[in-house]
Amino acid sequence: MGMAKSRNGAMSITEALAVSLISFPLLYTLFILHRNQHSDPTSDFEEARVLDVRPRNLVNALKLGTKEYSKYRGKDMADLFCEPFPENSWLLPLDFPLLPTFNNIHQESPHCFGKMMTNDVINSSKKQQLPFVYVYLSHDYGDHDKLFFCDEEQTLLGKVPWLIMKTNNYFVPSLFWMPSFEQELSKLFPEKETAFHHLGRYLFQPSNQVWGLITRFYKAYLDESDESIGIQVRTFDSGNAPFQYVIDQIMACAVKKKLLPEVNRQETLVNPAENQKSIAVLLTSLNSGYSEAVRNIYREQSAMRGEVVRVYQPSHEKVQQSEKQGHNKKPGAEMYLLSMTVVLMTSAWSTFGYVVQGLGGLTPWILS
Repeated sequence: MGMAKSRNGAMSITEALAVSLISFPLLYTLFILHRNQHSDPTSDFEEARVLDVRPRNLVNALKLGTKEYSKYRGKDMADLFCEPFPENSWLLPLDFPLLPTFNNIHQESPHCFGKMMTNDVINSSKKQQLPFVYVYLSHDYGDHDKLFFCDEEQTLLGKVPWLIMKTNNYFVPSLFWMPSFEQELSKLFPEKETAFHHLGRYLFQPSNQVWGLITRFYKAYLDESDESIGIQVRTFDSGNAPFQYVIDQIMACAVKKKLLPEVNRQETLVNPAENQKSIAVLLTSLNSGYSEAVRNIYREQSAMRGEVVRVYQPSHEKVQQSEKQGHNKKPGAEMYLLSMTVVLMTSAWSTFGYVVQGLGGLTPWILS
């Protein structure tokens, strides 16, 4: 899987993690374990990375006989995640034979599934095995790329030894619509909306370094509060943040939905309750202005019922720094921290927010 460009620049580790959690090869992992629990334990395994699972005999996996691997071999993976299976790795070996090909494949390349369907190459290759096929399922994919979700094309792809995939979409619902996949999926995920949550919780365990960031922050700021609220702010507007309209929207939504208490706008003194309720607000953003604005509201004015509201922001990097190791650990930790809150508000069009709600199994209020 290649790293795509987001609307505001290079894809960050948060988006990479989102893709890791939502894409098809992860479902493959559970399918294969489920379908092959009595298979030969010595059968072949190849090493792979986040999106890239290590299936045994994929001919038995949903009738799609391919091995899924990633175009991207992240240098920071070892410091972000623990390996989920003994004696196996998320990472492709450096001598993987198709690695030299990865730099030359794209949506218009001759090995791209959509391009091959456009030119009727796959149908004309029924008697000749293709060495690999590149499947492009990112947000701007075309109609011929989407034929990947048709059973007839899956039968043809089942004969391809290597399948390379690029995606930044959550396309699991499409798999439930495929007759050849639906029965197995329904067994694994009777509640289909929980697929993202279970895969993420089971497969992606933070490394010791990232887990240390998570636990230290949680114990210091969130553990003792009566209630915790997560707010994830991501803006795509050009200009200098913070934007007042975003701050107004956060407060309007949070107060209307009773996530945060109303403030006393009169100058009368509010007598604190005997057992003051403490609310911890965990706000994440590239910009510190949003958390400062919310903090100032409750510092300058009392909550109507005397609640104590404390606002915390673990980091504020100003801009994405996807290639910096320290930067990547911070959003990774913050996603897990947000997933531990009781109530969640996220930003629309943000893969960071999508991952958080998936990890936490939460239904968020979405800032649109």
